Amino acid sequence: MGMSDRIEWISVGLSALALVGVMVGFAGVHVGVESLASTGFGLVYLAGGLPATWRAVVELWRERTLDIDLLMVIAALAAAAVGAPAEGAILLFLFSVSTTLETLAMGRARREVAALVALRPETALRRTALGGIEEVRISGLRVGDVLVVRPGAKIPVDGVILSGDGHLDESNVTGESMPVRKAAGAKVFEATVNHSAVLEMRVTATSGDSTIARMIRLVTEAQAARAPSERFSAWFGQRYTVAVLVGSTLILAVLLGLGREWNEAIYRAAVVLVAASPCAIVISVPAAILSALSASARGGVLFKGGAALESFAAVTQFAFDKTGTLTTGRPEVTAIVSPVMPEDEFLRLLAGLEAHSEHGIAAAVRREAERRALTPADMADVTAHPSEGITGRDAAGMVWAGNPRMVARMGGDISGAAFNAITAGAETVIWMGRDTSVLGAVTVADAVRGTSREALDALREAGTTRITMMTGDRRPVALRVGKELGLSAEDIEADLLPHDKVRLVDAMTRAGKVAFVGDGVNDAAALARADVGIAMGAAGSDVAVQAADVALLSEDMARLAAAHKLARRTARIIRQNLTFAIGAMLVLVSGALLFELPLPLAVVGHEGGTVLVVLNGLRLLFDPIRGDGRSSKASAEARKIEAQVSRELQSES
Repeated sequence: MGMSDRIEWISVGLSALALVGVMVGFAGVHVGVESLASTGFGLVYLAGGLPATWRAVVELWRERTLDIDLLMVIAALAAAAVGAPAEGAILLFLFSVSTTLETLAMGRARREVAALVALRPETALRRTALGGIEEVRISGLRVGDVLVVRPGAKIPVDGVILSGDGHLDESNVTGESMPVRKAAGAKVFEATVNHSAVLEMRVTATSGDSTIARMIRLVTEAQAARAPSERFSAWFGQRYTVAVLVGSTLILAVLLGLGREWNEAIYRAAVVLVAASPCAIVISVPAAILSALSASARGGVLFKGGAALESFAAVTQFAFDKTGTLTTGRPEVTAIVSPVMPEDEFLRLLAGLEAHSEHGIAAAVRREAERRALTPADMADVTAHPSEGITGRDAAGMVWAGNPRMVARMGGDISGAAFNAITAGAETVIWMGRDTSVLGAVTVADAVRGTSREALDALREAGTTRITMMTGDRRPVALRVGKELGLSAEDIEADLLPHDKVRLVDAMTRAGKVAFVGDGVNDAAALARADVGIAMGAAGSDVAVQAADVALLSEDMARLAAAHKLARRTARIIRQNLTFAIGAMLVLVSGALLFELPLPLAVVGHEGGTVLVVLNGLRLLFDPIRGDGRSSKASAEARKIEAQVSRELQSES
């Protein structure tokens, strides 16, 4: 049992002990046995008062601040001093119960981290140099190790599949409820579960740098990074506590000056102390924020703290990168045009260049070369030119490949009749040349994600005022994709360089808060400039987690709309909590000052209000983010995969 769990159990135990004391005390009052009543109420003062006194002393000693615990202890002691120990006992008991509820609520966020840690497997099966298998601890794995993962086992660390073809349950990382098919070359993440095949994988990240490790760090940092409203409530609570103490002292002095009895004056001051205590105001914001952070983390959406959550709730405009965000990021070669050399020779040369690039289009070229069983040409001195292309050198001299900007850099000419058809088309074109001569081109096409259209529609229905797609691709390509997504020509910005995206996002911020959604690598500058940067499909990507304010671990676009809905609901609940807490406090203070409100009613009103705002915030825990924006075709495919996995598991058993 961890320290936080012990604290929760101690808090529950003390509240239960205080309850016993209240029951014994009132039983003594009922039967007229004063010693029994004193014993019961004394037990309440010990179980409920000593922990609050200790917390108040620690805050005063360490932080030099006066907190709400001090107010409650003073009020209870004042009640006992004027011969009303029962009312002081009720105050301490209810305060103990509300503190326990707050501890349990905030402990939920800590348990989210503990649950992430528990997901991690302890050992792995590693291939030895002689081809055997040895069981080793996860901490002993190194990048490049080859592991064997059997059906039913967890993936030990992040890696890439070398052989095998099966389905993995990735729900604990990405929030994706359906099994995902993985074959050779696919990325796999630590703690996901291998359903149905023996897989061999190569380690790409050690346990300290894995996806789960980054999630643990991110959730921990999110709990520590407080939202502006949280900082305000803490600031307000500290200063208001001092004001309440001063105000109660003044009321005591005024009542004594008016000739009231000492006991009556102390009692009235204690009532004001309880009625004006800002417990509900202080706890209303963190209760909602931490609940929302926990709910979003379970759905595969990680916010970098409450500030990111609050900013996302205020977003009214979205800007999207195209490739890998609205589209799958897995383009395929659709045509090869080369007037000067055979297709296969052209593709072999281009694949040699693209073997040194991690771009999605480069991967498409490599896959096409593999499909045709072509060996990529050997290249040396390969250099990438961001937003343009790539250059290298073979035995015959310099070779280059890229977009029209690269063609212009090299002094090439693509205006010939041989290229008219592809330059006028709506597919992405990659040109290749040697020195100033253009050797030919390939066209590639990228498919729109199945959930992108539904997600954009959901954002519009939620009141988003503007949705813009930004891409470095040619405008005909962008228009084709935009048409599938229901975007108008005015909503599409094409032929952009990275700094163009930053400029456009900056311009959008003048009309309201903007969220930029990208892959977190090529779009780092735009992610940083937006009010909220969102990394799409960020599982396994260090750059995405570092550059963005929000990381969507899944590539399901529906989660983006669900996360925005959750953020806005959180903002509404915070407003509800603050309105209720301030209103209740004003009513109680007015009753205490003008209508001689009795202390028990002030206690019930104060502690009841605190419990209500905590429970209202906890509602967000039951508002999970789901990827329910799939198209019917995607849902049918998911059901087919689920049925296939079930059959495979049954046959194995």
